[in-house]
Amino acid sequence: MDPKPKRRVVVENGDTGEDLVLATLIGNGEDLGPIVRHAFEMGRPEALLQQLKGVVKKKEVEIEDLCKSHYEEFILAVDELRGVLVDAEELKGELASDNIKLQGVGNSLLIKLEDLLESYSIKKNVTEGIKLSKSCVQVLELCVKCNNHMTDGNFYPALKTVDLIEKNYLKNIPVRSLKLAVEKTIPVIKTHIEKKVTSQFNEWLVHVRSSAKTIGQTAISHSASARQRDEEMLERQRRAEEQNVSGLGDFAFTLEIEEIDEDSVLQFDLTPLYRAHHIHACLGIRDQFRDYYYKNRVLQLNSDLQISYGQPFIESYQTYLAQIAGYFIVEDRVLRTASGVLSSDQVETMWETTLNKVTSLLDDQFNRTDSATHLLLVKDYVTLLSETLRQYGYDTSQLLEALDKGREKYHDFLLRECREQIVGALGNDTYEQMVIKKDTDYENNVLVFQLQTSEIMPAFPYVAPFSSMVPDTCRIVRSFIKGSVDYLSYGLHTNIYDLVRKYLDKILIDILNEVVLSTINSSTIGVSQAMQIAANISVLERACDFFLRHAAQLCGIPARSVERAQASLTAKVILKTSRDAAYLALLTLVDTKLEEFMALTDNVQWTTEETPQNGNEYINEVVIYLDTLLSTAQQILPLDALYKVGCGALEHISNSIVGAFLSDTVKRFNANAVLSLNYDLKMLENFADERFHSTGLSEIYKGASFRSCLVEARQLINLLSSSQPENFMNPVIRERNYNTLDYKKVATICEKFKDSADSIFGSLSNRNAKQSAKKRSMEVLKKRLKDFN
Repeated sequence: MDPKPKRRVVVENGDTGEDLVLATLIGNGEDLGPIVRHAFEMGRPEALLQQLKGVVKKKEVEIEDLCKSHYEEFILAVDELRGVLVDAEELKGELASDNIKLQGVGNSLLIKLEDLLESYSIKKNVTEGIKLSKSCVQVLELCVKCNNHMTDGNFYPALKTVDLIEKNYLKNIPVRSLKLAVEKTIPVIKTHIEKKVTSQFNEWLVHVRSSAKTIGQTAISHSASARQRDEEMLERQRRAEEQNVSGLGDFAFTLEIEEIDEDSVLQFDLTPLYRAHHIHACLGIRDQFRDYYYKNRVLQLNSDLQISYGQPFIESYQTYLAQIAGYFIVEDRVLRTASGVLSSDQVETMWETTLNKVTSLLDDQFNRTDSATHLLLVKDYVTLLSETLRQYGYDTSQLLEALDKGREKYHDFLLRECREQIVGALGNDTYEQMVIKKDTDYENNVLVFQLQTSEIMPAFPYVAPFSSMVPDTCRIVRSFIKGSVDYLSYGLHTNIYDLVRKYLDKILIDILNEVVLSTINSSTIGVSQAMQIAANISVLERACDFFLRHAAQLCGIPARSVERAQASLTAKVILKTSRDAAYLALLTLVDTKLEEFMALTDNVQWTTEETPQNGNEYINEVVIYLDTLLSTAQQILPLDALYKVGCGALEHISNSIVGAFLSDTVKRFNANAVLSLNYDLKMLENFADERFHSTGLSEIYKGASFRSCLVEARQLINLLSSSQPENFMNPVIRERNYNTLDYKKVATICEKFKDSADSIFGSLSNRNAKQSAKKRSMEVLKKRLKDFN
């Protein structure tokens, strides 16, 4: 379609440029708005109006000219237009009729359309309402679920539900009132859960503290059982080794190891702690809970460490120490399983505090205690506590050091108790040989202490060479060894044998030896008691080897290691010295008794005129006493002691005979007195020879004899009986026959010797008589001795 040509505007004479422009714009159908606006802005609307009127006139003129030039065409067009008008009227009527029909049909449809639109709107609103309702229902369902969990005490699911509401639903709740209610309730729920969980946790704190004693006692009892099993196993191993060393056969033994899971044995529930810790972590206050737990447990520990002085410590120490053990077993489980609740530094701090308190308490209580038994009971339980807690990784060396400080005090108490027992044993002893009537008594009093001198079981009744104080004392010393080992075992020292040996020497030297020496030096014992004491010391000296082996056995030391000579006790040497002291005391008592029997100055007729045919009467009593003495000594004393006793007694008799000649009481004596003493001496010599051979001493002491103990008296009697006493001054003869005699003693005795009865008539009748050769020789001896001196 061709574009409409722009109408050409004929510019008439008199038209201005503005009118021409306006006419051109109108002719082209352009917008006159800017021109009108400009006219009003310039304040010249009238001019524009005039111009427009001019344009209208021109257009009217143009129309009029156009109509004149196209008149016929215009008439035809008008006719056609009239026809079109008629058709239009008909069309209009038809349209109106159709419209009425359409309106009639469309009204019902329109109503339905409106209903449909309304339904669509309702549907949309209902759908939106359902969607919102579902959101609210979900929130409410979660709230109900949370309430159910709260009611059932399931706080963690309740807290997770609250977190779900808070994170996923709270911002999208469409109902403002519900949203505000939920927002307000969530902190309340969290606070309630925190309080409820804290309350349950506090109940658990009370429960676990009350259960700590049972937990500790159970753990310590397991340690005690394990210790007993170890001791039994070591004992079996020791016996097997000893039998193997003895050549009795090869023995195989197995080490049975019973693995015990302490966590399964010690049943205590940490669930409330785990729950409380987890819930506080979910609440974002984990550190607050950790501090709360630590502070409360420290308070409980400080309370547990306090001890009541209203009750004796010996009655409460087990409960006290078991409570501490249970406390730290719980803390170890918490440290290992409740991650983050406790730190190892916190546990170490609490343990150091406890060590300082307990060691201080032990020092104080040890100072207050005056019984070795009480100290041992406390020590045993403390070492069990130490072993128990060491299994859980706690360093218990400070506890063992505290026990080691009480070692000397314990042994002082033990020694004091043993002193009382030993004094009682010696005081109750009759110092008579024990008569053992049956094999059980023999085993309990002899074999158990290895005091037998033969491996053959004797016939009963059996008369032992010792009195009752020996087995009684051995039992006391054995009990002391056991007590010493019990205290030193499981302590700070791994090798306790040297310490036990030290204390064993102490009881044998400072207690037993001292009490025995005190008894020996007392004035209440007689010859039989002194002899029995000497015999007892010999047996005790032999028992030292048993004591040492027993100590080694209890310490787990092989028996062969204590059989070396350098391993013997110092007390053995001391007892040997005491045995010698007992022999000296015995000999002193024997000498005193012999002096009572002999009393030579009274029992010998020094100047009798009758030639005696036998010895003096006293000598029979002396021989009988010596026979009884040596018979008893042979039964209970070793042969070397028997030899000492026999030699000592006979030497004293020899000295008594020589001393009698030297006594100031004896002013003079004659040959008859010498002859009677010669009979006495021969009887003694015969007795000495018989005893020396019958006792078996001749087999041991082949270069000696009992007779040699009487040599001084024999040489003196021989000298006084000699026909040529002056030979005493001959060095060769003197060395051969009189080597034991002293010049001064011989001179004194010879001055008293008179070869006739001391009477006036005898003196007068013999004054001018010819002196015999013996008298002359004696006079020569007297003179030469006087010159020599």
